Amino acid sequence: MRAPLGSLSVLVPIFNERATIERLLNAVVAVHTGLTVEVLACDDGSTDGTRDILSRLSLPGLKVIFMDENVGRGGVIKHLWSVATGDIIVHQDADLEYDPRDYMPMLEPLLADRADVVYGSRFKGSIEGMRFLNRVGNLFMTASARALYGVNVSDLMTCYKMYRSSLIQGIHIDANGFDFEAEFTARLAQRGARFAEVPVSFSGRTFEEGKKIRAFDAVRVMRELIRCKMTSEARG
Repeated sequence: MRAPLGSLSVLVPIFNERATIERLLNAVVAVHTGLTVEVLACDDGSTDGTRDILSRLSLPGLKVIFMDENVGRGGVIKHLWSVATGDIIVHQDADLEYDPRDYMPMLEPLLADRADVVYGSRFKGSIEGMRFLNRVGNLFMTASARALYGVNVSDLMTCYKMYRSSLIQGIHIDANGFDFEAEFTARLAQRGARFAEVPVSFSGRTFEEGKKIRAFDAVRVMRELIRCKMTSEARG
Protein backbone atom coordinates (compact mmCIF):
# COMPACT_ATOMS: atom_id res chain seq x y z
CA MET A 1 0.00 0.00 0.00
CA ARG A 2 1.26 3.47 -0.87
CA ALA A 3 2.01 5.92 1.91
CA PRO A 4 -0.78 8.44 2.60
CA LEU A 5 -0.48 11.87 1.00
CA GLY A 6 -0.83 14.58 3.63
CA SER A 7 1.15 17.59 2.42
CA LEU A 8 1.40 19.76 -0.68
CA SER A 9 4.31 21.86 -1.97
CA VAL A 10 3.38 24.65 -4.40
CA LEU A 11 6.37 25.60 -6.58
CA VAL A 12 6.12 29.16 -7.94
CA PRO A 13 8.80 30.24 -10.46
CA ILE A 14 8.79 34.06 -10.75
CA PHE A 15 10.42 36.44 -13.20
CA ASN A 16 9.34 40.08 -13.51
CA GLU A 17 5.79 39.63 -12.21
CA ARG A 18 5.30 42.68 -10.01
CA ALA A 19 1.78 43.29 -11.39
CA THR A 20 0.44 39.88 -10.34
CA ILE A 21 2.67 38.17 -7.79
CA GLU A 22 1.00 39.43 -4.61
CA ARG A 23 -2.52 38.64 -5.85
CA LEU A 24 -1.36 35.22 -7.04
CA LEU A 25 0.25 34.22 -3.75
CA ASN A 26 -2.79 35.40 -1.78
CA ALA A 27 -4.98 33.27 -4.05
CA VAL A 28 -2.74 30.24 -3.49
CA VAL A 29 -2.79 30.42 0.32
CA ALA A 30 -6.57 30.97 0.26
CA VAL A 31 -7.20 27.51 -1.21
CA HIS A 32 -8.31 25.00 1.43
CA THR A 33 -7.00 21.60 0.35
CA GLY A 34 -7.23 19.78 3.67
CA LEU A 35 -3.47 19.17 3.40
CA THR A 36 -0.49 20.84 5.00
CA VAL A 37 0.65 23.36 2.39
CA GLU A 38 3.99 25.05 1.81
CA VAL A 39 4.32 27.71 -0.90
CA LEU A 40 7.83 28.03 -2.32
CA ALA A 41 8.02 31.31 -4.24
CA CYS A 42 11.33 31.57 -6.09
CA ASP A 43 12.38 34.77 -7.82
CA ASP A 44 14.54 34.09 -10.87
CA GLY A 45 16.51 37.34 -10.94
CA SER A 46 13.64 39.81 -11.48
CA THR A 47 14.58 43.40 -12.30
CA ASP A 48 11.15 45.08 -12.22
CA GLY A 49 10.61 45.41 -8.47
CA THR A 50 9.16 41.94 -7.94
CA ARG A 51 11.90 41.13 -5.45
CA ASP A 52 10.94 44.13 -3.31
CA ILE A 53 7.33 42.92 -3.17
CA LEU A 54 8.39 39.40 -2.22
CA SER A 55 10.73 40.70 0.48
CA ARG A 56 7.87 42.25 2.41
CA LEU A 57 5.26 39.52 1.96
CA SER A 58 4.24 37.44 4.96
CA LEU A 59 1.65 34.76 4.25
CA PRO A 60 0.82 31.40 5.89
CA GLY A 61 3.14 28.66 4.64
CA LEU A 62 5.05 31.01 2.32
CA LYS A 63 8.80 30.68 1.88
CA VAL A 64 10.50 33.15 -0.46
CA ILE A 65 13.73 32.18 -2.24
CA PHE A 66 15.92 34.44 -4.39
CA MET A 67 18.11 33.04 -7.16
CA ASP A 68 21.47 34.76 -7.61
CA GLU A 69 21.10 34.65 -11.39
CA ASN A 70 18.43 33.87 -13.96
CA VAL A 71 18.24 30.11 -14.56
CA GLY A 72 14.92 29.77 -16.43
CA ARG A 73 11.57 28.37 -15.37
CA GLY A 74 12.70 24.77 -15.50
CA GLY A 75 15.87 25.62 -13.63
CA VAL A 76 13.82 27.18 -10.82
CA ILE A 77 11.55 24.14 -10.56
CA LYS A 78 14.56 21.84 -10.34
CA HIS A 79 16.06 24.00 -7.60
CA LEU A 80 12.78 23.94 -5.67
CA TRP A 81 12.70 20.15 -5.86
CA SER A 82 15.67 20.20 -3.49
CA VAL A 83 13.73 22.38 -1.03
CA ALA A 84 10.18 20.98 -1.22
CA THR A 85 9.00 18.74 1.61
CA GLY A 86 5.45 17.90 0.45
CA ASP A 87 4.14 14.45 -0.44
CA ILE A 88 2.57 16.11 -3.49
CA ILE A 89 4.05 18.83 -5.69
CA VAL A 90 2.27 21.25 -8.02
CA HIS A 91 3.70 23.87 -10.39
CA GLN A 92 2.13 27.33 -10.25
CA ASP A 93 2.97 30.16 -12.66
CA ALA A 94 2.91 33.66 -11.18
CA ASP A 95 0.91 35.44 -13.88
CA LEU A 96 -2.71 34.68 -12.85
CA GLU A 97 -3.42 32.79 -16.09
CA TYR A 98 -4.36 29.74 -13.98
CA ASP A 99 -6.75 29.56 -11.02
CA PRO A 100 -5.37 27.92 -7.84
CA ARG A 101 -8.88 26.75 -6.99
CA ASP A 102 -8.27 24.04 -9.59
CA TYR A 103 -5.92 22.32 -7.13
CA MET A 104 -8.90 20.53 -5.63
CA PRO A 105 -9.99 18.50 -8.70
CA MET A 106 -6.34 17.83 -9.53
CA LEU A 107 -5.71 16.37 -6.10
CA GLU A 108 -8.56 13.88 -6.31
CA PRO A 109 -6.94 11.26 -8.64
CA LEU A 110 -3.75 11.35 -6.54
CA LEU A 111 -5.52 11.00 -3.20
CA ALA A 112 -7.64 8.17 -4.62
CA ASP A 113 -4.45 6.47 -5.90
CA ARG A 114 -5.68 6.41 -9.49
CA ALA A 115 -2.68 8.37 -10.79
CA ASP A 116 0.90 9.37 -9.99
CA VAL A 117 0.79 12.61 -11.98
CA VAL A 118 -2.15 14.82 -12.95
CA TYR A 119 -2.13 17.41 -15.73
CA GLY A 120 -4.60 20.27 -15.69
CA SER A 121 -5.91 20.44 -19.24
CA ARG A 122 -6.96 23.80 -20.63
CA PHE A 123 -8.36 22.09 -23.71
CA LYS A 124 -10.74 20.03 -21.60
CA GLY A 125 -11.60 23.05 -19.45
CA SER A 126 -11.89 26.67 -20.52
CA ILE A 127 -9.46 28.78 -22.52
CA GLU A 128 -9.62 32.54 -22.81
CA GLY A 129 -7.07 34.61 -24.64
CA MET A 130 -4.85 31.85 -26.06
CA ARG A 131 -3.43 32.95 -29.41
CA PHE A 132 -4.30 30.75 -32.40
CA LEU A 133 -0.67 29.89 -33.13
CA ASN A 134 -0.06 28.95 -29.50
CA ARG A 135 -3.11 26.69 -29.57
CA VAL A 136 -2.07 24.96 -32.79
CA GLY A 137 1.52 24.58 -31.64
CA ASN A 138 0.49 23.12 -28.30
CA LEU A 139 -1.87 20.64 -29.92
CA PHE A 140 0.89 19.51 -32.30
CA MET A 141 3.44 19.12 -29.51
CA THR A 142 0.91 17.24 -27.38
CA ALA A 143 0.06 14.89 -30.24
CA SER A 144 3.77 14.23 -30.69
CA ALA A 145 4.14 13.37 -27.00
CA ARG A 146 1.20 10.96 -27.20
CA ALA A 147 2.65 9.27 -30.28
CA LEU A 148 6.17 8.99 -28.90
CA TYR A 149 5.42 8.04 -25.30
CA GLY A 150 1.84 6.75 -25.20
CA VAL A 151 0.77 9.29 -22.59
CA ASN A 152 -2.95 10.07 -22.66
CA VAL A 153 -2.73 13.86 -22.25
CA SER A 154 -4.33 16.68 -24.21
CA ASP A 155 -2.21 19.61 -22.94
CA LEU A 156 1.53 18.94 -22.80
CA MET A 157 2.45 22.56 -22.10
CA THR A 158 0.03 23.19 -19.26
CA CYS A 159 1.56 24.92 -16.25
CA TYR A 160 -0.56 22.80 -13.93
CA LYS A 161 1.32 19.57 -13.32
CA MET A 162 0.70 17.87 -9.96
CA TYR A 163 2.47 14.69 -8.89
CA ARG A 164 3.71 12.52 -6.06
CA SER A 165 7.08 13.81 -4.86
CA SER A 166 8.32 10.21 -4.72
CA LEU A 167 7.97 10.13 -8.51
CA ILE A 168 10.92 12.48 -9.04
CA GLN A 169 13.39 10.93 -6.63
CA GLY A 170 16.72 10.80 -8.44
CA ILE A 171 15.25 12.20 -11.65
CA HIS A 172 17.65 13.97 -14.02
CA ILE A 173 16.30 16.78 -16.21
CA ASP A 174 18.64 18.80 -18.44
CA ALA A 175 16.21 21.41 -19.78
CA ASN A 176 15.89 24.76 -18.00
CA GLY A 177 13.42 26.67 -20.18
CA PHE A 178 9.93 25.84 -21.45
CA ASP A 179 11.42 22.67 -22.98
CA PHE A 180 11.45 21.41 -19.39
CA GLU A 181 7.79 20.45 -19.93
CA ALA A 182 8.72 18.04 -22.72
CA GLU A 183 11.64 16.40 -20.96
CA PHE A 184 9.71 16.12 -17.69
CA THR A 185 6.77 14.40 -19.40
CA ALA A 186 9.05 12.08 -21.37
CA ARG A 187 11.04 10.99 -18.33
CA LEU A 188 7.92 10.39 -16.24
CA ALA A 189 6.48 8.25 -19.02
CA GLN A 190 9.73 6.30 -19.24
CA ARG A 191 9.51 5.72 -15.48
CA GLY A 192 6.08 4.15 -15.94
CA ALA A 193 4.11 6.91 -14.20
CA ARG A 194 0.32 6.72 -14.29
CA PHE A 195 -1.03 9.89 -15.94
CA ALA A 196 -4.43 11.49 -15.44
CA GLU A 197 -6.00 14.76 -16.59
CA VAL A 198 -8.65 17.09 -15.23
CA PRO A 199 -10.17 20.22 -16.80
CA VAL A 200 -8.82 23.57 -15.61
CA SER A 201 -9.56 27.19 -16.47
CA PHE A 202 -7.13 29.47 -18.26
CA SER A 203 -7.16 33.19 -18.96
CA GLY A 204 -4.23 34.08 -21.19
CA ARG A 205 -2.34 37.32 -21.29
CA THR A 206 -0.62 39.09 -24.17
CA PHE A 207 3.08 39.55 -24.82
CA GLU A 208 2.60 43.19 -23.88
CA GLU A 209 1.26 42.02 -20.51
CA GLY A 210 4.29 39.80 -19.94
CA LYS A 211 3.65 36.53 -21.81
CA LYS A 212 7.05 34.86 -22.09
CA ILE A 213 6.76 31.78 -24.29
CA ARG A 214 7.85 32.35 -27.91
CA ALA A 215 7.77 30.43 -31.19
CA PHE A 216 11.34 29.16 -30.85
CA ASP A 217 10.34 27.46 -27.61
CA ALA A 218 8.23 25.05 -29.68
CA VAL A 219 11.35 24.01 -31.57
CA ARG A 220 13.12 23.29 -28.30
CA VAL A 221 10.16 21.29 -27.02
CA MET A 222 10.08 19.10 -30.12
CA ARG A 223 13.84 18.62 -29.93
CA GLU A 224 13.51 17.39 -26.34
CA LEU A 225 10.69 15.00 -27.16
CA ILE A 226 12.80 13.42 -29.88
CA ARG A 227 16.05 13.45 -27.89
CA CYS A 228 14.45 11.76 -24.89
CA LYS A 229 12.93 9.09 -27.10
CA MET A 230 16.40 8.25 -28.40
CA THR A 231 18.15 8.32 -25.02
CA SER A 232 17.56 6.88 -21.58
CA GLU A 233 17.49 9.12 -18.53
CA ALA A 234 20.95 10.14 -17.37
CA ARG A 235 21.90 9.12 -13.86
CA GLY A 236 23.76 11.06 -11.22
